[in-house]
Amino acid sequence: MKEKFVRKSSYSYDELITFAHSDFEGQGESRLPLPPMLMIDRITNVSTDGGTYGKGVIEAELDIKPDLWFFKCHFEEDPVMPGCLGLDALWQALGFYMGWTGAPGTGRALGLDDLKFTGQVLPTIKLVKYVVDIKRMINRKLVLGIGDGTMYADGNPVYHAKGLKVGLFENPNEM
Repeated sequence: MKEKFVRKSSYSYDELITFAHSDFEGQGESRLPLPPMLMIDRITNVSTDGGTYGKGVIEAELDIKPDLWFFKCHFEEDPVMPGCLGLDALWQALGFYMGWTGAPGTGRALGLDDLKFTGQVLPTIKLVKYVVDIKRMINRKLVLGIGDGTMYADGNPVYHAKGLKVGLFENPNEM
């Protein structure tokens, strides 16, 4: 029997894995990727209130360990977290937020307006934090979430993404 999905303000790694498997009763079609593509260890805050625009916020974290898979191949003898993985984590957080609100459909990243890298994540970093401030949620025939995201490495902002877009689709393979 599936565990019932409970909308709350934070989620553990094990709960995120259950969400990735779509094993919660009442979860709908929304899900997260499985490891190693899951770039979030926990959600520390999710709310429909607050954030820069007063329309909601999601905050998540990833513990950085020097033996993470991407450090071994990106780049040999010059390990750094690929920028695309940090960006994907911001999209993952926004997609989780949308499913958490009860919006229907399976998530797909649709793009962003602007991205700036002002730092990097090296194996010496201990904690990455993602914050996505919700700008707009459309939940009609079109289900679309728009937000601005910042990624922090040990408290220092290193990625700034404006206009992140995630859509939820009834038949995502037909988009």
